[in-house]
Order: sequence, then C-alpha cells, then structure tokens
Amino acid sequence: QVQLVESGGGLAQAGGSLRLSCAASGTIFSINVMGWYRQAPGKQRELVARITSGGITNYSDSVKGRFTISRDNAKNTVSLQMNSLKPEDTAVYYCAVDLRYTETKSNTYREWGQGTQVTVSS
Repeated sequence: QVQLVESGGGLAQAGGSLRLSCAASGTIFSINVMGWYRQAPGKQRELVARITSGGITNYSDSVKGRFTISRDNAKNTVSLQMNSLKPEDTAVYYCAVDLRYTETKSNTYREWGQGTQVTVSS
C-alpha cells in the first residue's frame, strides 16, 4: 500500500507564491515519474508539471516560467514552487507518482494524492 501526503495549498493573492509538497511512503520499489495535476471546477484534470527520476521536467504551457517542479529521490518527495500566481491557477492540485511496488513486479502503476486546494484571489 502506498500513501501520498500533500501539503502547502491555501489562499494567495494574484502575483503571490505558494509551494506544494508531496511525500510518498509505503510499499515502493522505485518511482519513475512524479507530477502535479490540477482540476478546476467544471473542468477536466490536467497536467501541470512532471519530473522523471533523472530530473527531466515537463510543464504545461500555462505555467511555464512561473512554476518549478523538483524532487528528492532519496526521500520520495516532489515539490511544486508556484510563483506569479494568477486567478486561473485556482484548482485542486493532485500529486501523482508512477511507481513499481516491488522488484519482482515490473508493471508501473499510478498513485494519486488526495488533493489540496489552491485559491488565487484577484
């Protein structure tokens, strides 16, 4: 069993900053990709940023240059530094990890965090 614990959401003003963190624990052999997704009311969940175990990052065009994703492989944590926040960044943010549970099982599975609310006021 794997647990993803997110922290750091909350309320910010436009132009402000927030930092999200996510810690993965439990039955984990290896983690390939760690990422953040978000879902605004009435919209589909979308990728915000992702980072591989080797440090390769991808960002959605809407956050590029404003958000920075990072990870600590030794601690199985991933963070999202969000700067220059805009009201359209308001959403529930979800941590997601693609992992292998054990050495003997080669399949990769995705686990999701419970979500943390980010609200940006204008």
